[in-house]
Amino acid sequence: MRILAFLLGLFFCLGVVLDAFQTIILPRRPSGRLRITRIFYLLTWTPWVALANTVSNRKTREQIYSIFGPISLLMLLGLWALLLVSGFGLVYFGLGSPFVDPKAGQHFLTDLYVSGTTLFTLGIGDVTPTGYAARILLVLEAGTGLGFVALVIGYVPVLYQAFSRREISVAMLDGRAGSPPTATELLRRHAHKGGDVELIALLAEWERWSAEILESHISYPLLCYYRSQHDNQSWLSALVSVLDTCALLITTVRGPQARQAQLTFAMARHALIDLGHVFHVEEKAEFRTAQGLDRLPPDVFSKLCLNLGGQHLQLCVDPESVSRLAAIRLLYEPQAHALSEYLKMALPLWVPEPRTSDPWKTVADLLPSSNATNQIVAANLHDEEHGF
Repeated sequence: MRILAFLLGLFFCLGVVLDAFQTIILPRRPSGRLRITRIFYLLTWTPWVALANTVSNRKTREQIYSIFGPISLLMLLGLWALLLVSGFGLVYFGLGSPFVDPKAGQHFLTDLYVSGTTLFTLGIGDVTPTGYAARILLVLEAGTGLGFVALVIGYVPVLYQAFSRREISVAMLDGRAGSPPTATELLRRHAHKGGDVELIALLAEWERWSAEILESHISYPLLCYYRSQHDNQSWLSALVSVLDTCALLITTVRGPQARQAQLTFAMARHALIDLGHVFHVEEKAEFRTAQGLDRLPPDVFSKLCLNLGGQHLQLCVDPESVSRLAAIRLLYEPQAHALSEYLKMALPLWVPEPRTSDPWKTVADLLPSSNATNQIVAANLHDEEHGF
């Protein structure tokens, strides 16, 4: 019995140390399906989704989803601490409870009490060890507890810094592609003179953003559960809308942006596919491909061409371009659907829904016309020449 308790306690302690190392310290995708963190999220996310789905109000449901990320972090840290306390307690019990407790004697509850006070570095001293093995284990557990606290202190700021960097770009996309973002709106708002240069710069920025997502969210998958400040924004919808835009620029819209669109598409797709591997949604992606679900049916594609054609963009709407667009969408849409279904984050539309009021158009209408602008510039030059 005590030998079994010793082995089980050792298994708990080593499992937590290995899991914490892979989750916090190791700068790459954690491996293994039997990791504590992965099992924890499998057992908690599904019930949480079921709870949220009982709520009919969309905003309330999104609020419930948004709570999961931060609260799951606290729950995971608590689970690690509980397993460490239990693991060291079982090891002490396996060694025959080598402590002198004036109140309870040799008892498993005393082992747990000593383990808890040692791990959290309380060191009350009311229970004393009786052998060298127990003393060595107490020192080892105290060091483990100190390291655990240090990791927590260093882990949380890193998470929120990565979250903040991610959300800044997502929020800035609001003015570039609408809210929620769409590829059509992104291209429409860059259809002015000089817009191609701005669009190339924007795509280059999102190439770097995708690389940062690949680095940070693969190392810390917990960040994928963190949702944006606004219900109509998410990192997933932003990423997919940029992929949609790149797909159009590569296959359908003519212009100098195609080269940068290829680079951004490659990096954004890399991030999307690797995140799908983290959550093991490959089977769902294959199922989505077999279902043949289409985000861009012919009627929506016609609306897309009508919207972009009205902005004086050069479109390739021949049958070959349509087939090229369908082929490139197959490279990322199944994984996007699978992640959307798992994380309960809506994918963006291709064409924005009609709105009664468009703040972007309202602001654009307030811009002075070219003639009026020339008159203002000429008047300013006249004043400067005459010393006014």
